[in-house]
Amino acid sequence: MHFSDNILLFIPQRQPFVMIDELLYADEETATGKFLITADNILCEDGFFSEAGLLENIAQTVAAGRGYKQQKENNPVAGGYIAGVKNFEVLFLPKINDVLTTVIVVTGKMFNMTAIAGKILLNDLLVAQCEMKIFSHTRE
Repeated sequence: MHFSDNILLFIPQRQPFVMIDELLYADEETATGKFLITADNILCEDGFFSEAGLLENIAQTVAAGRGYKQQKENNPVAGGYIAGVKNFEVLFLPKINDVLTTVIVVTGKMFNMTAIAGKILLNDLLVAQCEMKIFSHTRE
C-alpha cells in the first residue's frame, strides 16, 4: 500500500493545526499514523505536548485513514469533528522531538458517526488512550 508523502491530501486540517505527519497504514477498520512533536506546535506547553494535542492527534489519525479511503475512491476528503470522548487516559505527556505512533481501530459506524478506540505510543510505551466518536460531514 503506497501513501502520499503529503498528509494534507488526507486531512481537512491545515497548518498550524496539523497533528499528524504521516499515514503509515490504513484499511477499513484501522489506521496508523506518525507524528513528530516540534517546538513550534501550538498545542505544546512548557516543552510538552498537551492533553488537547493528544486528543487531536487521535482524531486526525482517524481523519487521515478516512481521507485515504475517500481519495482512493476519488471522493473529496470530508471534514468532521470530535463528537465525544470516553475513558481518556494519559499516562505521561510526550516532549518536543518525541515521535508518536498513533493506532486507531474502528469499533462501530452508524450513519455519519464513527466510534473508534485509539492509542498513542512512544516507542513501545503507552502515552494515552481513549474511545472517541467522530461525526463526519459525509456518509461513509
